[in-house]
Amino acid sequence: MARKRRNRTAEFKPDPKAATWVKTFRLTLQQRLRLTKWLLYALSVIGCLVVQDVIMSRVRIFGATTNLTVSAIILITMLEGTEIGTMFVLIASTLYYFSGSAPGPYSIALLTFLCTGAVLLRQMYWHRSRGSIVLFSGITVMLYELGLFVVGIFTGLTIPSHLLGFLLTGAYSVLAMIPLYSLIYKIGLIGGNTWKE
Repeated sequence: MARKRRNRTAEFKPDPKAATWVKTFRLTLQQRLRLTKWLLYALSVIGCLVVQDVIMSRVRIFGATTNLTVSAIILITMLEGTEIGTMFVLIASTLYYFSGSAPGPYSIALLTFLCTGAVLLRQMYWHRSRGSIVLFSGITVMLYELGLFVVGIFTGLTIPSHLLGFLLTGAYSVLAMIPLYSLIYKIGLIGGNTWKE
């Protein structure tokens, strides 16, 4: 009897005490898909930033141009919802400021508060649809441009007669959101939605 007990314990192999590097960083399929989604989100925002700074900054229609980076940040925030979207807009607006393309540090606060308020209102009163996301994103872009105008007036960086330029920039950014929505929406489908309405 004692011999059988010893044989059974000899067959048992304890778990290794140290985890290997490969096992520590093994991701499930869902985690890989979500990581891919966020990498593509980051690349789309960086792509918008490059296009804005290299191409669109030279194109002026009636003295105004688009603001593609802000449009992409707002769209991603609207698609991701309050929990993840608000964290994203805070990080993205901070990186946008440090990229050197943002008008000033106040753009962090403007983007964060406007996007958080807009996504909360959209989730409370509207169903998630293309129309509601683009509508609230467009309103947020217009409010952001008006916020930049007001800050520019108080800091002496602009004059009241330049209001039309800010409004045109907001309008062009809203028009740019329509094709940009399709790209960002397809990226957002990778890995499924993290919240449901």
